[in-house]
Amino acid sequence: MLTIASLSRAALGEQLAGPGIRLRTGRFTTCLRSPLPGVADGIHLLYGAYPLADATAFADFHLDLVRPASLRRWLRPQVTLLYDGRSMFKPLPLDQAFPMFEWGLNWCVSSRANRYLIVHAAVVEKNGRAAILPAPPGSGKSTLCAALVGRGGWRLLSDELTLLRLDDGLVHPLPRPISLKNASIGVIRDYVPDSVMSRPVTDTVKGTVAHVRAPAASVARAGDTALPAWVVFPRYEAGAAITAEPLTRADTFMQLAQNSFNYSVLGAEGFTALADLVDRVDGCRFRYGVLDDALAFFDSLAT
Repeated sequence: MLTIASLSRAALGEQLAGPGIRLRTGRFTTCLRSPLPGVADGIHLLYGAYPLADATAFADFHLDLVRPASLRRWLRPQVTLLYDGRSMFKPLPLDQAFPMFEWGLNWCVSSRANRYLIVHAAVVEKNGRAAILPAPPGSGKSTLCAALVGRGGWRLLSDELTLLRLDDGLVHPLPRPISLKNASIGVIRDYVPDSVMSRPVTDTVKGTVAHVRAPAASVARAGDTALPAWVVFPRYEAGAAITAEPLTRADTFMQLAQNSFNYSVLGAEGFTALADLVDRVDGCRFRYGVLDDALAFFDSLAT
């Protein structure tokens, strides 16, 4: 099967500007079209290992990133994301075209993929067992995820969306670029110096953002599920010593429910899936201030 890397940057740009590409990320296929160089640059840099489906293949999502047909096309140019031909979000500055694609694809999965229980959490795997890391913005979740994947030997299942299968409770991978914000960009650039990172984009609603390429080995194993073993609610505090406070099953359940996109939508299925998950994992609140110490803690879990 062809991959993004099989196309030159010029050929990728032509295809995106014309019929589009069908990009496979895990179980999802996205038909993506855009004439914008920033989109083609980001896809070419960060999605090289991802398969391209045939032009006639079914696509779960149809996305277009275009410049709006208004005077803003020339004055402070903007980008608009179209989902199935409809504008679903406010336009953003043109410089934010690639982050808008990433955010838009997250929205597609989190709001449409209701065959899974979807938790807003990073998830990584080692030795067949998965650690789920739910946390609010600013907690250091993505920084920790990037460090575990880049230096800790963990497989990336997802940076943002944990997909739990409703029938058996296994985690289905969705390995995509890891989103970093603000100070985390420099931290990971120094801590994982061989990581491939997009150009930082400033002045977004999330501050300065950049994306780290997912390891090719994680992308190649996008069909390999993992058994949840731990739910760790991380929080970074500068200079803090490591603490790991065990959580009761009731507390773990409630916090996971609060971090789920579609728990209430799924009704009884969502309750059962979440209850089954909590029965099979150990939950804790985890505070860290040094990445080396955090990686050592996670290594102790996986042994």
